[in-house]
Parts: sequence; structure tokens; C-alpha cells
Amino acid sequence: MFEIRIHGRGGQGVVTAAEMLSVAAFLEGRYALAFPSFGSERTGAPVVAYCRLDDREIRLREPILEPGAVIIQDPTLLHQVDVFGGLKRDGYILINTARTFGALGLADFVKDFPPSHLLTVPATEIAMKRIGRPVPNAALLGAFAAATGIISLESVHKAIREKFPAKIAEANVLAAGDAHEHIRQQAGATENAQAD
Repeated sequence: MFEIRIHGRGGQGVVTAAEMLSVAAFLEGRYALAFPSFGSERTGAPVVAYCRLDDREIRLREPILEPGAVIIQDPTLLHQVDVFGGLKRDGYILINTARTFGALGLADFVKDFPPSHLLTVPATEIAMKRIGRPVPNAALLGAFAAATGIISLESVHKAIREKFPAKIAEANVLAAGDAHEHIRQQAGATENAQAD
């Protein structure tokens, strides 16, 4: 079973991201379960959503305490909420930012993680360009697909098209594609740096 925890703020599409991720996995013939955890249900309040993916039926319904990946939709949460709590040491960290892990004050924390599992993408910038709104969820799902290979970009696109009306869906599909390409280029740069 692969477990993902998504952190963000109300209004950023955190719950929708988990739902679309589960739909993408379902479209690939797997079992998936997505559910939110709300504190204060208002715009801007911290929100957490969970997603479990497996090849077998999923019976667990409790919050994810030891995720294999965390997706952080709002980097302002990094030093306010325990976004990394329980994260496996070989887990993936995907942060919506153009800054490096060092610039975010995370260099010491991530030093033992595989470098290929530490990813950043300017998802809000991509969303503003493609969608015209600061909603980074679709872009982050495209980035997640590129980073992990757990789901395909094509399945992310299908899930987006199932969730949104045509015009909105196509803008989100473009955002997901841009972020997917950004991560692929970032991974290539990391591999080249390690080879030097």
C-alpha cells in the first residue's frame, strides 16, 4: 500500500487533489481511498487530506501517520504544522515552491533522504499562468506522477477531466503537464549533478 498525505490551506483544492489522485489510481485498475481531515473549515485554515493506493481492497480508514509521500501545497505551513510527521526515510517530499530545500531551512532534515525524492515545483505560478487562479492542486498531481511513477500523467489528465467542466479541465490538464515536465527536467538535472 502506498500512502500520501497532502497539506495545504482551505481554498487551495487539497481535498480535491486527494480525490483526483484516487480517481487516477482507480482508472489504472487499482484500489484507492481519499478522505480529508478538517480543523477549522474556513479559507486559509490548514487542511490535510489523505490518499491510499493499493492493488488490494483498502480497509484502513484512519489518518495516515507514516506516509510514503507528502505533498505540501502551501510552503508557509512548513514551520507551522508538522507536515513531515511520520514520513518514511525513503519517502517523497513534493513542495509547491521555486525555492530549494536549503533556502526553505530544511537542509538538515532532508540530508538522509534520497535526493531524487526531494522535489519542488512552482505549482502556484504554473496555475496562475494556465488557470488564472492560485490553485496548485492539478499541477502538483502532474508533478507527483513524474516524481513517483505511481500513477501516470494520462490518468491524472483523465481524473481532472472527470472532475471539472471542459474549459476548466483543459486549463488544469495543461498545468499538470507543465509541472510534470518541470519535475522530469529537475530529475535529469539531479542525475547529471550526481554523475559529475
